[in-house]
Amino acid sequence: MKTRLNKKYRKAVFIVVYSLTKKEPVYLLLKRKLHWKGWEFPKGAIEKNESSIEAVRRELFEETGLYPLKIKKFNYKGRYKYKKILKDRPNFIGQTFSLFAAEVKIKKIKIDKKEHSGFKWLSFSNAYKTLTWPNQKKSLKIVNSWLSKNGKK
Repeated sequence: MKTRLNKKYRKAVFIVVYSLTKKEPVYLLLKRKLHWKGWEFPKGAIEKNESSIEAVRRELFEETGLYPLKIKKFNYKGRYKYKKILKDRPNFIGQTFSLFAAEVKIKKIKIDKKEHSGFKWLSFSNAYKTLTWPNQKKSLKIVNSWLSKNGKK
């Protein structure tokens, strides 16, 4: 039997999705139902021979049906362990991530019903309260701060 020590982390992207309204930026959260239950941003693995920017575009479209107007990469990375070995990821004990923000126009969302059961557009404070994981809360703060400094709110 393989031990957890032989396993590795899956490379992924976190995507803080936002839209600029007249009042303030709003953030898109997805209600997770695959592997765990709670609220998150779109995220996903970087596939073989794919750049992180290509992964952002693909994951954003797969999970929401949206295309980015702009993509910004941030100097924030992290990793986390899965609470258990996942059947669809048997060779991974967790995931590493790099943070990106994607500006989109608010349009009809087409969620991936295998992974998510709903979505919400929320203000910074409501999104911060709603997110499940601390690393995503930190990601939201980083993007919101960048938007504030760049006159986007």
